[in-house]
Amino acid sequence: QVQLVESGGGLVQAGESLRLSCAASGSMVRFVVMGWYRQAPGKERNVVARIDWRGNTNYADSVKGRFTISKDNAKGMMYLQMNSLKPEDTAIYYCNVGGVGGTWGQGTQVTVSS
Repeated sequence: QVQLVESGGGLVQAGESLRLSCAASGSMVRFVVMGWYRQAPGKERNVVARIDWRGNTNYADSVKGRFTISKDNAKGMMYLQMNSLKPEDTAIYYCNVGGVGGTWGQGTQVTVSS
């Protein structure tokens, strides 16, 4: 059973940057698709960015050009670099393997003040 642990959230001002990290237990090579999701208060959990085993990426329209997903298989880590943060990016961010029915981390809070 894979375990995922997120870190790197915090409180920042609009326009600033944060980098989220996700540590995955075991080898990441077997993970076909990994991703970051977020859930704002009172809203559904939605995908932010995903990366497949080849390194191909896709992003939600709302974060394109501002966020970058990456991973380091050797270290068992996945990252989300978030630049030009906006108040509407405020949410709990979750690391995921295997899509909605897959494995989730515990989440890390990101708060962007205006």
